[in-house]
Amino acid sequence: MADCVFCKIASKTIPSSIVYETADVVAFKDLTPRAPFHVLVIPRTHVATLSELEDEALGGKLLQAARTVAKKAGHADNFRLVVNNGDTAGQSVWHLHLHVLGGRQFTWPPG
Repeated sequence: MADCVFCKIASKTIPSSIVYETADVVAFKDLTPRAPFHVLVIPRTHVATLSELEDEALGGKLLQAARTVAKKAGHADNFRLVVNNGDTAGQSVWHLHLHVLGGRQFTWPPG
């Protein structure tokens, strides 16, 4: 989608702090971090929500990318993975993204 900010980050038409990338996935630092370590993992192709993701292989690649970025940052055994799916769940950018959070104690339930 031409107006999608995450598509623009994935295509590098707007700058971001990319920490990991493959042919299918891009991970970059969140602009408004909610933890000392907060990275977003996105597919390069536009998928609006997790509910719309039908490619099982891409889903696995997203999870492996989340694991990899957490491990590279020293959080291999202690990180939280969050996916907001839909507006009432808190999704504000309509491009599937996984929040990888670490570096502090988290509570449950999250809210």
